[in-house]
Amino acid sequence: MHIAYIGVGANIPSHAGPPQATLAAAAEHLASLGQIIARSSLYSTQPVGFADQPRFLNAVIALRTGLAPHTLLQRLLALERDFGRDRAHGIPNGPRTLDLDILLMDDLVLHEADLQIPHPRLAQRAFVLVPLAEIAPGTPDPRTGRTVAQLLQALPPQANAVQPITGSQWSAAR
Repeated sequence: MHIAYIGVGANIPSHAGPPQATLAAAAEHLASLGQIIARSSLYSTQPVGFADQPRFLNAVIALRTGLAPHTLLQRLLALERDFGRDRAHGIPNGPRTLDLDILLMDDLVLHEADLQIPHPRLAQRAFVLVPLAEIAPGTPDPRTGRTVAQLLQALPPQANAVQPITGSQWSAAR
């Protein structure tokens, strides 16, 4: 069995409803890929790259799974498509109904054209490091040996970049 940390995000509605409802529904579907062993709080985050879009909602889910990395990736991409995301025609870093990324998986370091683990921009993204540090602060990045908490501490301060959400569908479903 593997422990995979999955970054989840959305900033536009899907068939499930607004982004909060989409993330709650996606979490239920992720449970079919293994056992959810931890789930961060939900955060409102500034867009990165393409700024002219709504803020995102982001969280991280720890999943115990028997799936191999490529199989897990294919299932995550299928889940994105089920929620209306079309990676082939979307704007890079643009609005999306659902975004699912493998951030870490055990101590695996994989660098292939279609899959990189750890996520290549993990150490630069507060929107994944904040929720990841909430549920797995001592987990090391196998590339550097630095813990998630250390990676987060190394980021420059970013006012209003990541704000916790309370009283949402997400927290009610935890």
